[in-house]
Amino acid sequence: IKLQPGAPIQDGGNWMQKPSATGDCPPGLEYLAMIDNVQIKQKRELLEIALGWETNNKYIIMNGVGQQIYYAYEETGCCSRQCCGSQRGFTMHIVDNYGKEVMRINREFLLCGGCFWCAVPGTCCSHSLTVEAPPGNVIGTVNQRVSCCTGAYQVCDQDGQVVLDCEGPGPCTMCGCGDKVFDIRTNSGAEIGAIRKKWAGFIQEAFTDADNFGVSFPLDLAVRTKATLIGATFLIDFMHFEQSTENDS
Repeated sequence: IKLQPGAPIQDGGNWMQKPSATGDCPPGLEYLAMIDNVQIKQKRELLEIALGWETNNKYIIMNGVGQQIYYAYEETGCCSRQCCGSQRGFTMHIVDNYGKEVMRINREFLLCGGCFWCAVPGTCCSHSLTVEAPPGNVIGTVNQRVSCCTGAYQVCDQDGQVVLDCEGPGPCTMCGCGDKVFDIRTNSGAEIGAIRKKWAGFIQEAFTDADNFGVSFPLDLAVRTKATLIGATFLIDFMHFEQSTENDS
């Protein structure tokens, strides 16, 4: 995808009006300061539906009333997508209405990572990603952590300090129908939000990678942490829900 600076990426889209800039807020993250949840909707790809051909993921990011605040698109090589599937490394570009990149999310490819019981953060067995805003300035990281049989992740600040923990449901719940909820907790264990993968119906769940997520958090949560939770949602999508269609194919 090539975006021309200054050109709206979607004509006539229902975009949220950009709030005024605030003191310590990275440029472009002002939207996040005004909201307590985001909706992330993956765009359906015809090649994936018809042929099972893995394409670069694309997402619309909206506020709670359906107004778009960002557009996200993956940058990954064709061979990596087809050969590595959901394990692939990627760069996710997040842009505003005029194609200005306000966030960049990077995930490295790991050959042997992904096991719940050996995912020690910072090792070759733990999947992770970094969130930059603006691009080039790291504001947070997300690291897979050790757990018994659930997907669990640490949300860290720019200094690598753990600020939030995110843990998903057990294997029985993950395999069933219905929403899949990853609880967001503080270091003291208080639940303050959730990353919810929304059930889209049997046909879409079985035959496409088009996943929809809702992310809730306190209104007064730091905007950098809110942005890092968006990154956590992308990692959860690749780790847990891209695999479903790969296993079916």
